[in-house]
Amino acid sequence: MDTSIFETTESEVRSYSRGWPTVFTKASGSIMTDEQGKDYIDFFAGAGALNYGHNNPELRSELVEYMTSDALVHSLDMMTPAKRDFLQTFKDLILEPRDLDYKVMFPGPTGTNTVEAALKLARKVTGRQHILSFTNAFHGMTLGSLSVTGNSMKRKGAGMALTNSSKIPFDDYLDGATTDFLWLERVLEDSGSGVDKPAAIIVETVQGEGGLNAARTEWLRGLRELTARHDILLIVDDVQAGCGRTGTFFSFEEAGITPDIVCVSKSISGYGLPMALTLFKPELDVWAPGEHNGTFRGNNPAFVTATAALRRYWADDSFQKGHLTQVIDTIQDALTKIAIEVEGTTVKGRGLLTGLSFQDSDVAGKVAGKGFEKGLLMETSGPKDEVLKLMPAMTIELDVLERGLRILADVVSDVTGQEITLVLGETANV
Repeated sequence: MDTSIFETTESEVRSYSRGWPTVFTKASGSIMTDEQGKDYIDFFAGAGALNYGHNNPELRSELVEYMTSDALVHSLDMMTPAKRDFLQTFKDLILEPRDLDYKVMFPGPTGTNTVEAALKLARKVTGRQHILSFTNAFHGMTLGSLSVTGNSMKRKGAGMALTNSSKIPFDDYLDGATTDFLWLERVLEDSGSGVDKPAAIIVETVQGEGGLNAARTEWLRGLRELTARHDILLIVDDVQAGCGRTGTFFSFEEAGITPDIVCVSKSISGYGLPMALTLFKPELDVWAPGEHNGTFRGNNPAFVTATAALRRYWADDSFQKGHLTQVIDTIQDALTKIAIEVEGTTVKGRGLLTGLSFQDSDVAGKVAGKGFEKGLLMETSGPKDEVLKLMPAMTIELDVLERGLRILADVVSDVTGQEITLVLGETANV
């Protein structure tokens, strides 16, 4: 296995290839295979970009047919049948059943593109510059997105001051010692506070990179009520938590709130193809033509696979209430059992954006490393990488999921030295 070209020619900025030092050659469903023929169970799913697994055959067939038909691949923001089909399907299957009246913007192909567009639009609509975000937030790697990101290592990469943004405590950041939003409510109402009213507040319902911190539904409702009272736009960044990963298509559905702006990317294409959406209420659509643009907004192959994914998995609630619920219940049950038996361990996150937090911040990385050795791909999360982060595909077969959870229990037991007997009714050390 020759990896020398990666080490000599590719930038030092590469990261995943360091944690998983092998050359992957193919993937199907939730199994990836390397050059040596070794299989790995994928509990990573392209950082949430592969909610329907690798090379999903139902989506692939639509893509192959499109790519061999001489239809447009690149189209800027021109009108194409692929875009028309996607917009109509998204409206019919996602927006209207949820009573969401949003305009759809294609801001560019990535998650940070949709966040940048959301921040830009909020400032344009309100005429205000300041944006509030939360402790341990992560919203992307371009300068605007970094300005509302909490991670100090990521922020240092900007090489300059990140301004026009302030951080406020996320849910449970102060361990319940202060009434939620008390400080913010007070300074917004006090003309002498010296705090300018922000254009918007941006929030993740589950902080994927920040440690799998999941906001309570009542906290999210309180945030929505506060922003409405003070004429502040609420932006929900659903780039990683959306497209079904928490159990509903949008992660904010459980809280019963309607954000003003929603950022969507990663798994919206269904196939791992670059695609992003910025959704916003119609009255916020104040853009002049071409005022925000980008060369790769019209990724027609992504429109095709996105439409196929919506029709296959979201035309009704059978997938959500059937297989997806089974997968979520299975993984949450296993994690809960591990946390019961391993001292200093807690379950974090929601749905399939979930994992284990360890008091000893070195454990998560060691578990991820040993998991790789045994054929399980996992990453870490949190300010100290103290959280083991699990994001299997929503479509993962239950037997594959259970095999992966047995490996997980095995390596957690190995690293911590604590016996695990509850997971799936078996002893972990097998």
